[in-house]
Amino acid sequence: MMSARAWQRMLSGRRLDLLDPSPLDVELSDIAHGLARVARWNGQTSGDHAFSVAQHSLMVEDIFRRSNRCNADECLMALLHDAPEYVIGDMISPFKAVVGGGYKTVEKRLESAVHLRFGLPPHTPKELKERIKKADHIAAYFEATELAGFSPEEARKFFGQPRGITRDTLLIDPLPAVEAQRLFAERFNTLEGERAMAKAEA
Repeated sequence: MMSARAWQRMLSGRRLDLLDPSPLDVELSDIAHGLARVARWNGQTSGDHAFSVAQHSLMVEDIFRRSNRCNADECLMALLHDAPEYVIGDMISPFKAVVGGGYKTVEKRLESAVHLRFGLPPHTPKELKERIKKADHIAAYFEATELAGFSPEEARKFFGQPRGITRDTLLIDPLPAVEAQRLFAERFNTLEGERAMAKAEA
């Protein structure tokens, strides 16, 4: 009897093992392509296009950078904070709570593979993760109120009240997948250039 398949073939030609993902099978092109086609809020958002995880990631990194003194490594971890979702999709928080630990185990393995592929620590340090989560909550507040039908009062209850960030400063109008993919890859490459420059100057 054949064992269940536990890998996914990527458009790059890589075959990524979900149970034991190798950094050697992680490609930026696959991440950008996948995240640009994964919908936030299970697709329950207004607009002509889904609001993608790629666009969300760009918004979180932008908020994080504006709210913190941070280096290029930290900004890259903010940009990649939802990178495992290019493989496993964006499971909404209420369902994550129902599924429990198995999802988190797979997510952590994928995070480690992605981070190691790009020369980052296997997992985001706790203090940095908390700062990125604050930016994530600010992004979620605006997504909830502008796109997902939440009232400001309801969104504040779940995500808190944003301070110092306004809707008009955010890239929140849903983009076509190809545009979100392009912008995500461009931002990644910009940060990689900053990281290389910092290493050369060190």
